[in-house]
Amino acid sequence: MGEIQRPGALYQQVAAEIRNGIVEGEYKPGAPLPSEAQLIERYGVSRPTVRKAISALRAEGLIEVIHGKGSYVRALPAPAVNIERTITRSGKTFRTGHHDWQQIEEPTIYRTTTTATTGPLLKLAEGEALFAVDRLLSDPHTDTRALHRVLIPFATAADDEAGQLGEAPDTELEQIYALLAAAGHKLTWDETVSARMPLPDERDALRVPDATPILLASRVTLGTDQRPLILEELRTGADRAQLAYRLTADSPRALHAV
Repeated sequence: MGEIQRPGALYQQVAAEIRNGIVEGEYKPGAPLPSEAQLIERYGVSRPTVRKAISALRAEGLIEVIHGKGSYVRALPAPAVNIERTITRSGKTFRTGHHDWQQIEEPTIYRTTTTATTGPLLKLAEGEALFAVDRLLSDPHTDTRALHRVLIPFATAADDEAGQLGEAPDTELEQIYALLAAAGHKLTWDETVSARMPLPDERDALRVPDATPILLASRVTLGTDQRPLILEELRTGADRAQLAYRLTADSPRALHAV
């Protein structure tokens, strides 16, 4: 490859040439890119142009810059852990797929209200009162992190005959299912899965690299007459985890992925 001669901003042309080199295998995952001086000579452009091209590729998640060492093609390993999303029940006991994950810190419990996003999932108007419980979890085998949130409408807490959800919203999820079942609900679940770029606090908590999306699983627990009872959200880095589901032909409800 010689000097850039195609139309368009120079830095975009340089980025396109390097990107093609990555796709075609000229630059292998984990290998260093040529130095700035080498790229300047190779493409006949200025140092600022090379730096803008490198920044663009870094924003795309194709390369990572290691201070004092240079730019490297980013390795894209297979996800480190499967997060089993299937819910199982044996008698009065429920079990979720991340049952064995460890809590990194104590749960955060607070009161909040439904938003334009959470309200429709719970079939509530915006501004309805909720209990919220946030947990930061870690897989003990891979150190993969996940943010777990449970939103409990006040009306659901009032249905708990023992009064436990109102007094202790941070009750473990499996026990919440058991309490709702004991209150007479035949439980089913709807779930949607999406991906988006993380917010700054999510990136820090989950320790995801730059330009890495997160997976967001939103699960609604449905009770009698398909009434939404609670909303559960799980967020984790898409580079470290994948979600796994076990479905059978007689499953009462399908999981919806978008």
